[in-house]
Parts: sequence; C-alpha cells; structure tokens
Amino acid sequence: MRLRGARAILACMVAMLSPMAMAAGKCERLVATGSPDAPPYSWQDPKDPEHLIGANVDLLRQVASELGVKLEVLYAGKRDQALEEVRSGRMDLLLDTPMQVGQLTALDYIHPPLQLNEYLVWTRHDASLVFDGPADLAQYQGGLSERARLTPAFEAFAKAQLKLLPAQNLTQAFQKLVLGQVDYVLAGRYAGMAMAQSLGMSNDLIARGLPVDRPGLYLAVSHNSACNDAWLRGQLAKKLTELPISGASEAVLQRNVERWKVQMQAPLDAPKQ
Repeated sequence: MRLRGARAILACMVAMLSPMAMAAGKCERLVATGSPDAPPYSWQDPKDPEHLIGANVDLLRQVASELGVKLEVLYAGKRDQALEEVRSGRMDLLLDTPMQVGQLTALDYIHPPLQLNEYLVWTRHDASLVFDGPADLAQYQGGLSERARLTPAFEAFAKAQLKLLPAQNLTQAFQKLVLGQVDYVLAGRYAGMAMAQSLGMSNDLIARGLPVDRPGLYLAVSHNSACNDAWLRGQLAKKLTELPISGASEAVLQRNVERWKVQMQAPLDAPKQ
C-alpha cells in the first residue's frame, strides 16, 4: 500500500510538471527573421549575408539567452518573403513587424513592441516651413521612402491629406530634400539621424517638432511554429516589458545606430586599389 501511494504521488507530480517541461522542451531552439532593410532595427549583415543584425536582433538575442533558448536570426529575403517564411512555420518568429489586423489569423503579436519607430518631419536647416502638427504639412510637397512603415491610421491620413513624393529609399529621399525637390521628408528619428550623418548632411537637415507617427515594431510568433505555446508567449511578453525599464532598449538602439553609420561610411573610406 505504501509503495502504491508513493507511485500515485509521483504520477501526480509528473502530471503537474509535464506542461512546463514540454513547453521548455519545445523551445530549445528558435529561428527568427525580419526585414533586411530596416536599420538600425534590422538589416542584412554585409559580412555574413545569411544572417540579420540590428537593434531588434540584439534585443531578441538577449531575451533568448535569458530564457535559455538557442536563437538563430536568418535572412529570408525581402519583407514579404520573410513574412511568408514565418506564416508558414518554416521560421518561428518575425522580429520587426508592424501590427497588421489581417495577419492575426497567422501570427501572435507579443506586447509590448520591441521598439517604437518615431517618424519625424525632416527639413532643410534654413527652411521656412511652418509646422505645428501634421495638418500643417498639407500645403507643402513632402517625400517618403517606399520602405517606410507607418501606422494604418496615419497612412490613411497621409494618402488623403498630404502630397508625398515616393523615393526608392531614405538616401534618395534626403537627396531630393537637399536639392529642393521636396519641402520635407517623413523619416524615422534614428534612421534619419544616421542617414544625415553618413551622407554628410547633418548641417543641412534638421528634425522638426514632435513625432507625427509612432508605429510599433512587434515580435510575432507564427501559429504554425512548434514553439508557439502559452509558456513562450508569456515569457517573451515578460522580458519585453522589462527591457525598457532596464534601459537596455535605448542602449542597444544607440549602439546599432553607430554600427550602421560605420558600415555606410566604410565604402567611402576604403582605400582605392
């Protein structure tokens, strides 16, 4: 009887512990991907093109390390290709996606976002543009990189109210601004800062006023990932909540701004053969 009772207690303990063990076991390794062209948050590593680097990559690595999970962050192609790799479950995580209602059937978005990308109004330093709020921009010709990712609400406002000339990338948008082809450019705070410095335009361009848009860059887990369970989602949410409090997010972001500026400057500074 005593042996039978001990076995029953052991069986109960195993039943109680098994969900946690299974959760941890399923998540020994995670594979993530993201945008290859969204510095300083994520971009393709020029020294190792099969992988991504950036602030969001570094933050996710820190979280995975604290959870005791191995992580690999791979280049999966352009943004749409990266999204499809995660939707299909071939990769587990998307590390820099804006909230999209249409993707809720395929992805679980982890709150809070990894970063808030503040879009500012950039003008020439001597511009006479009057700007107290987004509505003031309607009378001017603006520019916007085709790679920009705005919130649906501001995107709808911009489409209805603003005159925005598309540019292939932020480099081209800022060049149009310096040449006087547009009156302002909407660009992220840190991306704009790094781009202006790397192009030698820091004395020519200035960010004006408060952010006009603040899209969140979320970590999203595929519904088709074997690692997608309550334990993982809960742990990720907990760690992402702790990051801004610890100051880690800002420090990692600043480090990657400098990293990107150095990489952009490298071809210009390289010795000629």
